[in-house]
Amino acid sequence: MTRHEKLSRREFVISAATATGGLLVGLTVPGYAAEFADQTWAADSADPREVNAWVAIEPDETVILRCPMAEMGQGTGSGLPMLLAEELECDWSKVKVEFSSVNRNIREHNIYGDQLTAGSRGIRTSWPYVQQAGASARARLIQAAAMKWNVPAKDCSAVQGKVVHKASGRSLSFGALVADAAKVKLAAEPAIKTPDQFKFAGTRQPRLDSPAKSDGSAKFGIDTREKGQLFASIMSCPVFGGKLVSVDDSAVKNRRGISHVVKLDDAVAVVADNYWRANEALKLLKPVWDGGAAAHTDSAQFNKAYRDALDGPLVTARNDGDARSVIAKSQHVVTAEYETPLLAHATMEPCNATVHLTKDRLDIWMGSQSALSNAEMAAEETGLKPEQIYFHQMYLGGGFGRRTFGDELRHAIRVAKAGNIDVPLQLLWSREQDMRADRYRPQSAIRLKGALSPDGKLEALYIQSVCGSIAMSTGRKVPDGIDGTALEGIGPSVPYNKVPNWYTGQMLKNTHVPVAYWRAVGGSQNCFYLESFIDELAHAAGRDPLEFRRSLTDRVDSVAVLNKLEQISGWGKPMPAGRGRGLSLVENHGAVGGQVAEVTIQANGAVKVDRIYAATDAYHVVNPNLVDAQIEGGAIFAMAAMMYGEITVKNGAVVQGNFNDYRMLRLPDAPDVVTALALTGGKDKDGKPKWGGVGECSVAPTAAAIANAIFAASGKRIRSLPLKNIRLTELASL
Repeated sequence: MTRHEKLSRREFVISAATATGGLLVGLTVPGYAAEFADQTWAADSADPREVNAWVAIEPDETVILRCPMAEMGQGTGSGLPMLLAEELECDWSKVKVEFSSVNRNIREHNIYGDQLTAGSRGIRTSWPYVQQAGASARARLIQAAAMKWNVPAKDCSAVQGKVVHKASGRSLSFGALVADAAKVKLAAEPAIKTPDQFKFAGTRQPRLDSPAKSDGSAKFGIDTREKGQLFASIMSCPVFGGKLVSVDDSAVKNRRGISHVVKLDDAVAVVADNYWRANEALKLLKPVWDGGAAAHTDSAQFNKAYRDALDGPLVTARNDGDARSVIAKSQHVVTAEYETPLLAHATMEPCNATVHLTKDRLDIWMGSQSALSNAEMAAEETGLKPEQIYFHQMYLGGGFGRRTFGDELRHAIRVAKAGNIDVPLQLLWSREQDMRADRYRPQSAIRLKGALSPDGKLEALYIQSVCGSIAMSTGRKVPDGIDGTALEGIGPSVPYNKVPNWYTGQMLKNTHVPVAYWRAVGGSQNCFYLESFIDELAHAAGRDPLEFRRSLTDRVDSVAVLNKLEQISGWGKPMPAGRGRGLSLVENHGAVGGQVAEVTIQANGAVKVDRIYAATDAYHVVNPNLVDAQIEGGAIFAMAAMMYGEITVKNGAVVQGNFNDYRMLRLPDAPDVVTALALTGGKDKDGKPKWGGVGECSVAPTAAAIANAIFAASGKRIRSLPLKNIRLTELASL
């Protein structure tokens, strides 16, 4: 079995138990054990506190859960512990969490899975393993107590961190039983609870990491300080794929604190005794770059190329019915073209990694969405064995897909190797480096055609999409010319099932600018396209946008979201002149979400987003507080991109470098966000409880909802983003 091959839930538990006599879960907050008081990661080997590799119990009854997922604000580090506490029947006030060990995962046959936090999968793919960890630990604790008392295990139960023998009134705490429980071999793993059996999971609970993040004790990668640590600032070739020719470093040779100027193939770094000195010295260097042919490209060329490609050959990605002939025969066809630009991730904590490289070991301190694959990449870079890599996972100051590739870690290792640096080295990207060396949300253009019947029904959709391929950009194959991420929101993952004729054709078109996952991935742009166009069709048909969408689906989840939106937003109530209300409905990363935006158009054409109502069906949720926060944050994230987000290229290089020219949403511009759940529960195709993602489904509906509200208020249709580039007063009304 390969390291990343998927394990069944019970195979996962058995594998972990065989390796350590135990099992798995974790991440640290105030009050955790003293020996872990300055770190967030679990030990790299089994210890006596373990019931299994996921669960450790301290003598003071603290229950530590080892979490395989990163915590970057999304709340997984609080949601997964709730699921484990549900099964373990422990005292929630005693629960703490640590990040699971990457080194142990490598050595012990992938007991913590792929440790990949992406695609809104923190809960929806980890719940069975975490629940099984809790159920297994509970069964072992009960068995250990029953053996002490010489009574049948079936006569004992776990209650609030104790095993109780009701008949005799005896009880033992988990802490008193943990050593014996770790030795128990179960004849079979116990069944786990279904959501209808939950007593604790599904309730509103405070986040576990809020105190640490409020008082400043939470440890992010950028906070790493090791004895003798040096600091590096780096500048990559401004043209992606270009090379470093030479560097004039005469201006920094005698500057205080500077220890190294390190030249790489495509970058140059300065190492110093603090970051400020390293970064200031870096600015004084005079590098000469060779950008190659790409240095003669710019955004205007890219924009034209994407629009022109809409007329080129497409690969069929979806073909229900015969949309082409229906549209050819229709008397009422609506056509529109939309486009969106490259977008940066712009995480609040810039990319950084701290490494300590010796001849037989590499220690890494960083926040990563993909700690295991980053560690494996580090082994390749250093020539060490994977088990010689020790990855210390930290909190992430934002991820959004950016922190999966380990570009900053690769830089840190290469600088340490090239400079023969044998002390801890923290490499921190400046904001400009972070903005200009990103892997961006792909650029795309699209043409949509819809055929309406005489009575206003949607008979056919014909979609032609040209989009940058994340798979191709990250070195992966695209079988049959199809990249699934570029189809999200226009291909299979749509909330509608009653459009009889549907064609989606795709062309993958990349430039030299690297692209990668950005929150909601393809849905971040495709949902804007489709839901704006659905609104255009509703307008052309003379129908209410919400009722029009209802006519396109009888899916239980989609209808539930539409009904909830209608209820919470007051849909249909008249609005005064200059104000409008817009709607969108999406399926994204395993959930259905919808939003209604209310906007005010000022006399000069400026747009003020007053309020966003959001309804989500994630089927089952572990903590509604976490879901609300994700939806609120996602709407703000998406609105900032819709209003201002744009990466442009000149002479092959990214122009934007900081928040002065890549603007974020500011407090006075932020709308009220009202959230609601429209949970329909249910089971997946395998008969297991259905869990949906939330973090990305919160982003996908926003741009279309706002754009549709602008149309409702002004009669002006927004077909390209960002809004900052559009003078609403100059657009023709439809």
